Amino acid sequence: MSAARSRAGATKPRRIPERPGDTAVLAAFVAHLQAQRGLSEHTSRAYRGDVRTLLDAVPTDDADTPTDLDALDLTALRSWLAGQSARGLSRSTLARRAAAARTFTAWATRTGRMTEDPALRLLAPRPDSVVPAVLAVDEADTLLTVARTRADDGEPAHVRDWAVLELLYASGLRVSELVGLDLTDVDQGQRLVRVLGKGNKERMVPFGVPAARALTQWVDVRGGLMDAATTTNALFLGHRGRRLGTRQVRSTVHELAAAAGVRDLAPHGVRHSTATHLLEGGSDLRSVQEVLGHASLATTQRYTHISAERLRASFQQAHPRA
Repeated sequence: MSAARSRAGATKPRRIPERPGDTAVLAAFVAHLQAQRGLSEHTSRAYRGDVRTLLDAVPTDDADTPTDLDALDLTALRSWLAGQSARGLSRSTLARRAAAARTFTAWATRTGRMTEDPALRLLAPRPDSVVPAVLAVDEADTLLTVARTRADDGEPAHVRDWAVLELLYASGLRVSELVGLDLTDVDQGQRLVRVLGKGNKERMVPFGVPAARALTQWVDVRGGLMDAATTTNALFLGHRGRRLGTRQVRSTVHELAAAAGVRDLAPHGVRHSTATHLLEGGSDLRSVQEVLGHASLATTQRYTHISAERLRASFQQAHPRA
């Protein structure tokens, strides 16, 4: 075994079997997240994993008994976070894990599983204000042109992929929001789409003529992906006539980006591109916040930084005395 492989193996965390009794607590916590807080299945699963690492960090004399939640004092929480940091986790991941711990201990205290909430005094690093790479406007145009050209063959899956890309870019939707759309959520006359976002908050998002054209063509051929036994109101369908999944959308975006010769990005990168292009085109922050469904304006303000950096780079390249 090489030294590099040996070092890599040494840093890989050992998978600890879940303690009997913790499963029931974690299941109740996830049910609370989804029913009371309206968190998505993806976010709830991430929080469950974070809290499980926290419970695993509590010493116990008997691995067959549930974790003693009252052993989760402030010192234990700080030690757990320090251990996560030592593993080289990003500030964003540490911030999310701290948020998961706070949510869990608050819930456990409220439901009588803990006598007091130690996380009230827990400090955690702020997540990095990093915006992933975004497409330039001409790159976005190239990507959508490739998707439209491929759809010219009339193949339902290709028409769907074009409509998916157009709607993602036009409305800045999260991929989970996009695949959750039903036919009745789209108002072609007003060019508006009704979106159910994080926390089950509903918003209306506009889309333009190119997206409307793509959606019209997709609805016309949508039946080509259905069989006689398929009955679904989902807007976008997968190959088996069922609701399109997030994994398939991600694969499609990567595939079309490669075909277009633009930088590789995920669906969330398309969302970031939409926000950046809106701000560069003169849209105000509040409007972009409404379109994206951000709970906090501070989240939307991240895009002003990347717009300023792009402006600075353009200035330095073009101005003779830059």
